[in-house]
Amino acid sequence: MRIDLNADCGESYGAWRLGDDDALLDVVTSANVACGFHAGDPTTLRETCAAAVAKGVAIGAQVGYADLRGFGRRSMDVPAADLTADVIYQIGALQAIARSVRGTVDYVKPHGALYNRIVADEAQAAAVVEGVLAAAPDLPVLGLPGSAFLRIAAERGLAVVREAFADRAYLPDGALVPRSREGAVLHDPDEIAARVLRMVGDGTVEAIDGTEVELAPDSVCVHGDNPSAVAVAQRLRTVLDGAGVTIARFAG
Repeated sequence: MRIDLNADCGESYGAWRLGDDDALLDVVTSANVACGFHAGDPTTLRETCAAAVAKGVAIGAQVGYADLRGFGRRSMDVPAADLTADVIYQIGALQAIARSVRGTVDYVKPHGALYNRIVADEAQAAAVVEGVLAAAPDLPVLGLPGSAFLRIAAERGLAVVREAFADRAYLPDGALVPRSREGAVLHDPDEIAARVLRMVGDGTVEAIDGTEVELAPDSVCVHGDNPSAVAVAQRLRTVLDGAGVTIARFAG
């Protein structure tokens, strides 16, 4: 068994600090680095990319809505042409920053409300795919299994990576439980590690109503803004290592 562990990083902005990127980068194998639209300032992004390069962690461009105030977690009706251009802009910016510290962007992952929107919204999913094709057609994309985004990306020739979430609850249809609902975000490292071990071993997770959802993930995400993110990531590595699971980056 083999799995990639990814985490959202580079989300601090100026004097506002979010997450412990240094500690997370000691544990995960891929870093979803903010691109300045939902979070992250240029200095933070450069420092995060430099730390990822130093620690051998893959760098991913985490593209999102232009929504700093809402941290990219508010769904927005962005015209397709604008969304495509936004994706191109964000990937290009992070590629330049990564190159400045002798790194490369190895994959693309949408963030927050955009990620959830393109699970079912065909038009926005297609717009994101167009942006990736225009900016970096050789890069794989991360997304939710069964999503419109991964289907359209595969149809257009992009490599796709199925992603599961360690610290999020699932609906019976495989979508994530909205953050507005109680129990949407998990915090207990032992509970989360047991769930992830099942995801990796059996390819399934228990939904919020007790039913089983098929996932078969290639990568598992830990949210960097979760207060227990470091403890969760560390526990995941311990449990997965103990079960004989190889933890390795999928990209690069």
